[in-house]
Amino acid sequence: MQLSPSILNADFSCLLEAIERIVDLVDYIHFDVMDGSFVPNLTFGPPLVNSLRKKISLPFDIHLMIDRPAFYAPYFQVGPEDVLTFHVEALDSPHEAISAIRKLGCRPGISLRPRTPLSLVLPYLDLVDWVLVMSVEPGFGGQKFMPESLERIRALCKERGSRGFLIAVDGGIGPDNIRAVLDAGADVVVVGAAIFRAPDPREAVRRLWEAAGHPRS
Repeated sequence: MQLSPSILNADFSCLLEAIERIVDLVDYIHFDVMDGSFVPNLTFGPPLVNSLRKKISLPFDIHLMIDRPAFYAPYFQVGPEDVLTFHVEALDSPHEAISAIRKLGCRPGISLRPRTPLSLVLPYLDLVDWVLVMSVEPGFGGQKFMPESLERIRALCKERGSRGFLIAVDGGIGPDNIRAVLDAGADVVVVGAAIFRAPDPREAVRRLWEAAGHPRS
């Protein structure tokens, strides 16, 4: 398992401190970039992500929940280990988005809403490094996990074959269901509320690793 904590539920008044408290226990930092149009929420954009990029050595997992991912991708300062994920439902075509992200030298990812047919991402599996399965409706943190997402993960595993893309899952994941998500075939687990809404986020991360069967200290 690789763990990517989502900062959407963190205290933005001390965001860097919140990340630094857990940075040695996780594999990525997940950023939910929302434009208020593609989803009914408005969060942050390149200035915030880029300012943190200078201070955090972990790879960034940047989830673009925006209409124009191909247009805005070049505004992010990214490196080879970072991931920029766009939605298949966005206004820019998947080919445009993948090309724009590849030109930046980082890894392209593709995502889809829970009710979008999985068949829409299948033509792009040879072109991306990451597929993000949304297990809640994108837009807000703290939602309940949709159990039907497990079947989508299993279906992606069957489609993967010898392809090298990773399967990430985002939404409503905590100690009670993280094992089921991994058993279905997920490689990367994105967790927000279960970490940053906990009294002790560092202890919450440890509980996640324990529940996953991979204790870390």
